Amino acid sequence: MIYNHYAAKLSNLDMQVVKCVPQGGNWKDIPESVPSQRLVQIRESYKAGKGSRSTYYGRLRPNMPAYTINTYFNRPGNGCNIHYEQDRTLSQREAARLQTFPDSFEFRGSSSAINNQIGNAVPVLLAYQIAKAIPFKGQFVDLFCGAGGLALGFIWAGWNPIIANDIDKYAVETHKINMGKNVICGDINSETVFNTIINVALKAKNAHPELPLFVLGGPPCQGFSTANTRRGASDMRNWLFKSYVKIVKNIQPDGFVFENVKGIINLDGGRFFEMIRTDLETCVDKIKINKINAADFGIPQRRERVIILGGNNVLVDEFNLVPKTAVYKNGQVGLLPPVIGVKDAIGDLPPIAHAEDGSTKEYLHPAATSFQKFIRGEISPEEYLDSYI
Repeated sequence: MIYNHYAAKLSNLDMQVVKCVPQGGNWKDIPESVPSQRLVQIRESYKAGKGSRSTYYGRLRPNMPAYTINTYFNRPGNGCNIHYEQDRTLSQREAARLQTFPDSFEFRGSSSAINNQIGNAVPVLLAYQIAKAIPFKGQFVDLFCGAGGLALGFIWAGWNPIIANDIDKYAVETHKINMGKNVICGDINSETVFNTIINVALKAKNAHPELPLFVLGGPPCQGFSTANTRRGASDMRNWLFKSYVKIVKNIQPDGFVFENVKGIINLDGGRFFEMIRTDLETCVDKIKINKINAADFGIPQRRERVIILGGNNVLVDEFNLVPKTAVYKNGQVGLLPPVIGVKDAIGDLPPIAHAEDGSTKEYLHPAATSFQKFIRGEISPEEYLDSYI
């Protein structure tokens, strides 16, 4: 069983468009004779100097990492989401692999709910490396947990989950069936939900004083994303960081990890991020802001994120995320080995057509790369990362 190996159904027009795009190509390769109003809008926007839109209707290159996996990876016109070889968009399992969820991880819910869980997740392997960079193991509370990308990475690193929370019932169901831990579904601003999180965390803190306690998470990122044309302080999702801060202050953990999109930094001219930074700094002795690209950490995806670590001075000063890989630039990669390409990441999955569910199909062949071995559970995350040394 290859869970969630389903590719979205495409319209006749989308199929016509997809067949025009070569590897590494995009909307510029589609003839103007193709009757698409969206393509007309993209061309007009490009001529007006409103950006290159270089990833729109993009087809992946097999030897390069993917672009950011977002919640619209099932749409050819919303990014570089076309399979490098097959005439369809990425399947849910392929997108999950590029987010480094293992093949044993099953997503639950409607097709759109699964897409949201995958696109909104923290790459599991990145979460693992964040946890490993903390010089101890402990227990954690996971806020805005989604499907559990952050949580699973910390569990891989030997941390114990206490309680998780999300408002998305399908994400909570996915979290429960894969990790079987205490997850509460509901609005974090609800008094019942808020108090439950605090009470469970404090009880665990008192029961195991020898274990450091961390709070993980980041508020929903759509309002911060540079792809969101309605960005701004008026987006209510952007104020959920206040709930995160309030819980941290009530629990008083040994530290926290706050994750979000790179766009959070320049929202509202940077003033909004300064507000977030100030609030987070009131919770701990010190914070460190890390701007990272997932492709530098053995992940087959160029996903830029901000990771904020908070804690005591010694912890924060010693925290260091060390890159393992790098994306080729001008054909050269410098001192670090190149990040794995899309084909080496997903090339063992069985071919499927659009609108086809390939979950019951067999793998094409035994795992042929260290990434495939890792994602199929044949080697550990650490063994996979060690393959780059």
